Amino acid sequence: MTKKNSKTVSKNYLDFIPIHNEKYSFETDSQGNITILIENKGMFNRLAQCILRKPKISYIHLDEMGNYIWPLMDGERTVYDISGLVREKFGEKAEPLYNRLVQYMRNLESYGFICMKQK
Repeated sequence: MTKKNSKTVSKNYLDFIPIHNEKYSFETDSQGNITILIENKGMFNRLAQCILRKPKISYIHLDEMGNYIWPLMDGERTVYDISGLVREKFGEKAEPLYNRLVQYMRNLESYGFICMKQK
């Protein structure tokens, strides 16, 4: 049995910087509500569009907190920086803040809407 001599480095998710994925565009309406646009491409999607009448573009509408957070993801602010702004805006309504914000960012990242870069 061999041992690994490397140290395990755990990274704090709050130190990452979220960036919008350029693959997806988004729109902001007059009330500040954000909608992410997903173009359904590929052979399977073309068949689904023809046969099942699926849309060419899917619209993802963000909730109240998402509408506030999305513009803050500017490639400069860390998740921790954004959490402070969310706390100022929403107060107790955002609690438990770090758990909710990190999970929200992970969801956006898992769908490919954002990418994370290190400081």
